[in-house]
Amino acid sequence: MSDADATFNSLVGDLDYPMFIVTTCAEGERAGCLIGFATQTSIDPSRFLVCLSRSNHTYRVARRARTLAVHWVPADAADLAELFGGETGDAVDKFSRVAWHPGPGDAPILGGCPNWFVGRILERVGAGDHDAFLLEPVAAHRGAAEEEFTFHRARRIEPGHPA
Repeated sequence: MSDADATFNSLVGDLDYPMFIVTTCAEGERAGCLIGFATQTSIDPSRFLVCLSRSNHTYRVARRARTLAVHWVPADAADLAELFGGETGDAVDKFSRVAWHPGPGDAPILGGCPNWFVGRILERVGAGDHDAFLLEPVAAHRGAAEEEFTFHRARRIEPGHPA
């Protein structure tokens, strides 16, 4: 790793941005994971970018999906963050452990996350060890305003898949 890479990683490691849970369904197979690499990319038209690790089970399902659901994780939902960040769908049916219902494109909508949207996948782009999924919102729900579960809290979660 170069000095620039090490310094860059140190700088971004200090950011405390919100974590999200992304869920999806393709050909009847559900998947979901905790992510930190996501951002709005456009106001008009509305666009959002989600990055999924190529080593993640959710990534493999998302490659075949048409939609992704993006959930804002409430600060008091550490159990959800642990489940979707610390377990892998290769070994565990995460959805048997939580309340959920199917949303547009059969993307699972998590009962424990009152703020979410479902986006149609417009593009998939390689982005290093992750792929970026550009989303166009097709449905959204805003529940009560809540504090978010953040990156610094998620750092203690042991990933459910190899990094």
